[in-house]
Amino acid sequence: MKSLSVTHAVALAMIASTPSISAATQEPRLHAAAARGDVPAIRALLQAGARVDARDATQQTPLLVATRLNHVDAARVLVDAGADVNAKDAIQDSAYLYAGARGHLEILRLTLDHGANLESTNRYGGTALIPAAERGHVEAVRMLIEAGVDVDHVNRLNWTALLEAIILGNGGKQHSDIVQLLVEAGADVDLADGDGVTPLQHARRRGYAQIERILVAAGAKS
Repeated sequence: MKSLSVTHAVALAMIASTPSISAATQEPRLHAAAARGDVPAIRALLQAGARVDARDATQQTPLLVATRLNHVDAARVLVDAGADVNAKDAIQDSAYLYAGARGHLEILRLTLDHGANLESTNRYGGTALIPAAERGHVEAVRMLIEAGVDVDHVNRLNWTALLEAIILGNGGKQHSDIVQLLVEAGADVDLADGDGVTPLQHARRRGYAQIERILVAAGAKS
């Protein structure tokens, strides 16, 4: 059995020396440790009995707290301890969905390797792929496509990842690269929005010449 690190041992000793620390006391500390990215404290609190998927006032788990701040090591310890990568908070974010949307690649990979639900959707009814495409996170888009996320999923705005990359993107290299990735993954280049406007029409209206070329080469009709 590996010996505890000095920092971990000190943290555990401090917790153990405090009389009658209940889960109700430990769990806010666990959320606070996750927010700091304090791995020794996280380990000590878990060992002392804090629930790994405890919820705070906004229904966030410690893993989601760590994910929001991109504390990779903290997230890894929580996942290794059994944290649910799909647990959602009050606004329907999960560690998986948030990592994808924000391009937190190491945590995204961690969630994909530990049971991320590829069909899970956010408060807009979108998969992790859609906001990743919108925000220009090329490598997150690539990772999610390779994982098997539906490239033609339509959210509550009647937009796909392809449409969001065009409508909410800036037409630059990152969004052009994302459009190329989506096209290569088989995205329907003629799937229109709720008003019947196609990706190609949106690209032309915005003067996104490179994206227009990609869509035309992929057989976009209008």
